[in-house]
Amino acid sequence: MAGIAAMLLAGILGTAMGLNNTATYLASGVAFVAVSLWVDSRISRHRSAVRKTGPDAGQDAKLALDDSSKREG
Repeated sequence: MAGIAAMLLAGILGTAMGLNNTATYLASGVAFVAVSLWVDSRISRHRSAVRKTGPDAGQDAKLALDDSSKREG
């Protein structure tokens, strides 16, 4: 969902900047791939941190899970 939103935003910005259709389409595709890979990385990092949390979990796993403050304003 985030990739599609980035694609739409890039399309709107590309059109507003006066790019031709090919450049706008390419920029939208690049934005989609970049955001999709970033989201996949975040999900993967979160899942590995959840797996590490247990009685022998280190401080890094706890910090990775306590990441909500970065996302809020």
